[in-house]
Amino acid sequence: RFTESVLNCKYNGYSISDVLDSTVDEVYEIFDGNKSIQNKLKFLKIVGLGYIRFGQTATTLSGGEAQRIKLSKELSKKNNALYIFDEPTTGLHPYDVQKFIKVLNKLVDSGNTVIVIEHNLDVIKYCDILIDIGPEGGDDGGKIIVSGTPEQASDAKDSITGQYLKRLI
Repeated sequence: RFTESVLNCKYNGYSISDVLDSTVDEVYEIFDGNKSIQNKLKFLKIVGLGYIRFGQTATTLSGGEAQRIKLSKELSKKNNALYIFDEPTTGLHPYDVQKFIKVLNKLVDSGNTVIVIEHNLDVIKYCDILIDIGPEGGDDGGKIIVSGTPEQASDAKDSITGQYLKRLI
């Protein structure tokens, strides 16, 4: 897909074709010492995408991978933004859930506010403030059962979420 003259141009012995066929982790190493390129790639590594091919087309990415690419872009910004996630861990492998929690923490550490609507206790137990709404869904829901830290929720006798959290924290 490249002309011979383009393929003859090399960076540290790698052609553009070599680079596009490498993983993000490998490209990070190829551009060792080039802080401008490495700063862009480090956010892909942070969200756990070091394994994808650098030249991989967007249409071959899973939904979770596409979401994490968007998150890596947001992580690279220095802004005070509000992020709202609705059930972001649905369908994620437990390993990817832990990666996602690290990304959320980085967003918060960068001065952003993050609101997560979630049922996954592995995510809930790490939140700063939990608002448990219930006690059920539909007509039997919509009331604030408890608001506070996960520890406070685990002590609330009316909180179903708190009862499950108590086992984890």
